[in-house]
Amino acid sequence: MNSSTGRLSLAVAAALTAGPVLADADALGGYGHYGPGMMWGGGQWGGFGMLFGPILMILVLVGVVAGAIYLIRIFAPRAAGSVASSTEDRALAILRERLAKGEIELKEFEDRKRTLSS
Repeated sequence: MNSSTGRLSLAVAAALTAGPVLADADALGGYGHYGPGMMWGGGQWGGFGMLFGPILMILVLVGVVAGAIYLIRIFAPRAAGSVASSTEDRALAILRERLAKGEIELKEFEDRKRTLSS
């Protein structure tokens, strides 16, 4: 290994270890790896970060789920005329049944069937 390769290796090693060295507790003024005021020290929302953090996380999750449900309901394909056609089918079935029982005449059946179709 020649001297230029050794110097390059030393420069790469120094560059890779600079981050962990700077994260040392003494480099941040004695506050440790996370800095001052993390938990109840007054850093996050005056010390209420541990209380509001989970609440905010739950609210965001509820919002995402509600948004997904909303989008699914808007863009999901629906059955062709699901409510209207089932009501028409039931009415037509009752009309046919009344014709079969002899409760209505054929002319009245045709008139009511035409009314249902329009």
